[in-house]
Amino acid sequence: MQSYLLISGLLFAAVTLLHLLRLVYGWPAQIGAWTVPLWVSWLGLIVAGCLCIWAFALARGVRSA
Repeated sequence: MQSYLLISGLLFAAVTLLHLLRLVYGWPAQIGAWTVPLWVSWLGLIVAGCLCIWAFALARGVRSA
């Protein structure tokens, strides 16, 4: 279980970093014909960051059997 939580935390950390980089550098994003506004990355940054912190906090509390 601890390995799963650590891997999940790392994946969410990577997503958080990509959202942060998009905000800092203003990278464009497009899905089909829809241009994704930057405020979506603010939302993604908050959600992915919270999930990252949550996964690492849970991993700290899990004891190896």
